[in-house]
Amino acid sequence: MSNNDKEMMSGAEIFVKSLEAEGVETIFGYIGAKVIDIYDKLYDSKIRHIMPHHEQGGVHAADGYARSSGKTGVCIATSGPGAANMVTALATANMDSVPLVAFTGQVPNNMIGTDGFQEADIKGVTMPITKNNYIVNDVKDLSRIIKEAFHIAATGRPGPVVVDIPSNILKDKAKFCYPKEVDLPGYNPTYEANKLQLNRAAELINNSNKPIIYAGGGSIISGADKEINELAAKAEIPVTTTLNGIGVFDENNYLALGMLGMHGTTEANLAITNSDLIIALGARFDDRVTGKLEEFAVDADVIHIDIDPAEIAKIVETKVPITADVKLALDKLIPKIKEVKRPAWLKEIKEWKKIDQKADPEKNQKLLPSEIIETLYDLTAGKAIITAGVGQHQMWAAQYYKYSKPRTFISSGGLGTMGYGFPAAIGAKIANPEKDIFALVGDGSFQMNIQELATAAKNHIAVKIIIFNNQYLGMVRQWQELFYDKRYAATCLRKQSGCPSQCSGPNKNCPEIIPDFIQVAKGYGIKGETITERKDIKSALKNAIKADEPYILNFMIEEEENVFPMVSAGGSLKDMILRKDRKN
Repeated sequence: MSNNDKEMMSGAEIFVKSLEAEGVETIFGYIGAKVIDIYDKLYDSKIRHIMPHHEQGGVHAADGYARSSGKTGVCIATSGPGAANMVTALATANMDSVPLVAFTGQVPNNMIGTDGFQEADIKGVTMPITKNNYIVNDVKDLSRIIKEAFHIAATGRPGPVVVDIPSNILKDKAKFCYPKEVDLPGYNPTYEANKLQLNRAAELINNSNKPIIYAGGGSIISGADKEINELAAKAEIPVTTTLNGIGVFDENNYLALGMLGMHGTTEANLAITNSDLIIALGARFDDRVTGKLEEFAVDADVIHIDIDPAEIAKIVETKVPITADVKLALDKLIPKIKEVKRPAWLKEIKEWKKIDQKADPEKNQKLLPSEIIETLYDLTAGKAIITAGVGQHQMWAAQYYKYSKPRTFISSGGLGTMGYGFPAAIGAKIANPEKDIFALVGDGSFQMNIQELATAAKNHIAVKIIIFNNQYLGMVRQWQELFYDKRYAATCLRKQSGCPSQCSGPNKNCPEIIPDFIQVAKGYGIKGETITERKDIKSALKNAIKADEPYILNFMIEEEENVFPMVSAGGSLKDMILRKDRKN
């Protein structure tokens, strides 16, 4: 064998060496025939491999790993159905700007287009829902493509990148040389803000009477929490956040308004409605935030800072557009801002804070989410990382746990993916082994990826699962209650063949609950308990916190408890439905 032959590596070896060169510590993946060569080489690697029990769960775990750590998540699946099972989770990451690199196996190059066994055009399928994607046609390009994929995923506005690798590429050989830099002439994100635009922004802020900072997920990605706090304090500007922006500003601060939008606080919604200046930071004015667009902040000028120029002025008219990294832009903007106090503006907001109401636990026979989450907050001193699926429990998690640090609330915002919260918690725990990680899930959402109990159990991943069990697909049921005369079609999770065809709410004749989550957990070797009384809330949460293994708490909550405030679809932020308006 010549020395030249000794220098050659298979594509599978190049793949593993490239990940090691990129500093990858953990990969979430499900093996299959088209990626078996990769797994053979991973066998001897120091990269930690976590096997999910569904490919969607694996991508969500990589997503939770990325969001909680700021690192790029990495996942892998085989060709065809394996790759297709990733699609929902990739779309989730794309909507929320999460840095991921997803590797997929593929049939050999010479079989592509023949409808070979387990062939799917994953590049074509994922093109609309990823930041970029590749198919590798030559083993000599593999290391370069991997380098580019990681660079694209993590820079500018982050997002998922798919690298589809035909199985023959993994067997072909080439010399390994991992590039030190990328050469992408058409890809140049703008990080630094235009000086003239910063001056215009400063002038607007200094002359405003009712400004408001509206911070989104991009401000967390940028790491701009310190700068946002500094700007808010210097000019006494109240701060509201999007769902994905939660944690960028300490919610215990007197300037914090909480989340705005469809289920935002009254003070946030009314403050932005009555403001004269919106300072939008890494946010995209999505429909859940703006409500009826024609009535959204009609008297306010808008300063919009975002690294993605496509988002600026896409939804609302923008007076000062600034394409830049939020943190870098604020670093240059803050010295231009005058120190002021705004007693009149804050007094007005203080009155709006009195409007919010929540249910009184003393007046309810069954458990209320607010008391459970507020108790969890007290017991963890607000230092836990909370993940949530999608539905009522997601909104309760956003409303009642007071977040003070970025990357401590993790949920699917833009796509609204049920089943996200639990596997994301697994990824978050792997990225943050020293922190308490709680997955707050609904009984419907949890069952979307309940198989990941095996992943947590087998790998001794001590995530704690809190189920808000109301036996309904709660958020849709809430809509049916408020807007469809309690015609609970296809939302009752207990409804069985013996039930009347028309369901209008829980009653004493309802069948037994399916499933018994504690019995399911036992099947995976996981301990847990069902809680039905208020007196047991605190002790149950303490049991979960002290457990050094996965643990499930199944809270049987009030079946028809709703999320308030609420802005109806297409409604104006100023026209919120409040708890006192509910017709019982």
